[in-house]
Amino acid sequence: MTTSKSKALVRSDACSLNELVVPYSGGGTRGKLSLGEGWPRQWTTSWVIGDGEVAWLVRDLGSVPVLSSRPVRRFTWRARQGHRPGLQFMVSIGRHHAFESLEEQRLLLALDFLGASEVLPQPFRLDFGHARGRGQHVPDFLAVMPGGMVLFDVRPGDRIEDDDRLKFDAAAEVAASCGWQYVVVTGWRQHVYSVLDHLSSQRRPLKDQLNLQRQLISQVDQGPVSFGELVDRTSLPVVARAHATHLLWHRRLVVDLGRPLGDGSLVWLGQRTRRRP
Repeated sequence: MTTSKSKALVRSDACSLNELVVPYSGGGTRGKLSLGEGWPRQWTTSWVIGDGEVAWLVRDLGSVPVLSSRPVRRFTWRARQGHRPGLQFMVSIGRHHAFESLEEQRLLLALDFLGASEVLPQPFRLDFGHARGRGQHVPDFLAVMPGGMVLFDVRPGDRIEDDDRLKFDAAAEVAASCGWQYVVVTGWRQHVYSVLDHLSSQRRPLKDQLNLQRQLISQVDQGPVSFGELVDRTSLPVVARAHATHLLWHRRLVVDLGRPLGDGSLVWLGQRTRRRP
């Protein structure tokens, strides 16, 4: 998995996906795409709506009932296949979502943390024009995020070929024409995924009969405290660890996602918690 070192603070309560992933350098193949006048009327997308497949011109994508669509390609499981498909539960949505690789599973976990309200796998098939003729591409996910729609492709940086770059550039043009964001996930910044993976262990609802969460929040009301000291200041430190992790996942407490998480990690009050009465 590709990583990138960064000394910049990555606030867990205010970060965006672009702060978590390794930046994609871009395809550099835009000049090979057929983007002459009227190209949105020449490129088409195919969606599965109801019992059948329906085609929409890129020009008309705003009329697609996106949330009523189904994947245009079915997930398959078989012995000795080269990737690891499965199901990932997303707390933000409340149900399982399919993934075709461990890289896609990592993205779903991050989208859960960032508060996606819907994720559509293999949302449509794009038929686009380029210098050598026609090409097709099925993006990996279309997500409804707090800031709008985001189209995703997931591919480790060292496995991106020239043909992939052309497809990614085509998908980027389609996303831009719709007002969507487009992200190619090639890897994660150093430490980000390991921290999110740990925080996800306490992402489900957690009963707080001892009011430990209130104790934890009150301890950081005046400024940052190390994680170990924070839980030790509560009435039941062993149980408080789980509640501190729960509050971090739900972004009421904050850590730097760009550094390893341990007892020495500074924890402070999240912006969402600070606004609470």
